[in-house]
Amino acid sequence: MTVPFHRGRRLRRTPALRAMARETRLQPSQLVAPLFVCTGRGVRQPIAAMPGHARLSPDLAAREAADLAALGVGAVLLFGIPDAKDDQGSAAWDPDGPVPQAIARIRREAPDLSIWADVCLCEYTSHGHCGVLTADGVDNDTTLPLLARASIAYAQAGADVIAPSDMMDGRVGAIRAALDDAGHAETVIVSYAAKYASAFYGPFREAAGSTPQHGDRRGYQMDPANVREAVREAEADIAEGADIVMVKPGLPYLDVIRAVRERVDVPVAAYQVSGEFSMLHAAAERGWIDLPRAMHETSIALCRAGADLVITYFARELARDFQHRAAGAAAEVRG
Repeated sequence: MTVPFHRGRRLRRTPALRAMARETRLQPSQLVAPLFVCTGRGVRQPIAAMPGHARLSPDLAAREAADLAALGVGAVLLFGIPDAKDDQGSAAWDPDGPVPQAIARIRREAPDLSIWADVCLCEYTSHGHCGVLTADGVDNDTTLPLLARASIAYAQAGADVIAPSDMMDGRVGAIRAALDDAGHAETVIVSYAAKYASAFYGPFREAAGSTPQHGDRRGYQMDPANVREAVREAEADIAEGADIVMVKPGLPYLDVIRAVRERVDVPVAAYQVSGEFSMLHAAAERGWIDLPRAMHETSIALCRAGADLVITYFARELARDFQHRAAGAAAEVRG
């Protein structure tokens, strides 16, 4: 008698069977597209290290957001690039700054799109650090009210989500209290709970002009060797009022995403950062990888690890591909 063996290939034989048996799914509504916003009108400044991306003035950012919304993308995440910087990053809470202006324009042109505003001072400080700098380094507690002030400015402009990325201790609680006191109790907080001191941020720093003028951020961003600390950070941020927690970067920290997912009950976001995006593009330009397949594979890996939301510079391409696939499937059914 022949001993039966498992025929796993039965469910891999056709595209329809593979789709039916698929364990992890990613939809455009789970995607968050980062946008870099500068001052002016009709401004588009391509970012050399990030093919297909540019610094956009508020009017063009709103147009891009509307296009993303039409593709089904769930949200945009805004980063501001001011005309002038100072040692406190005061342009971060300027109501006439690029982010509040972009929020207002996007709200008019894509009313159903979720608008996230990153909150950090690194793009706005003359020294490039994420908080107020003293002789001893970044002053955590002096920075907190400035982050809260920026958060209120973005909420008043119409942001649905405030996303603090600075990694100051206690900033979620300070922002939650400030938003509530200002009448924005419904504004969501997505905390960059586990943000690592990573080598994969280089293209972003070129795009945002946020490279520290001296020193580095390892005194407040997380050590790449730690995972238990990430769980503590996520739990602490939830206790302070975070509605969603984030792990950043994504691919080098799949184990961290899984560890956080297993310990918290709120949604978990993963940020596929600029270095991950640019690295895949660079390899594809040399003919070493198939970029569309790598784009899908890396994105689904973040969800498989436990992410409910994916922040990615591939958002437009992924959503367009999903749309094309859906149209093709519908045509096949009609035929």
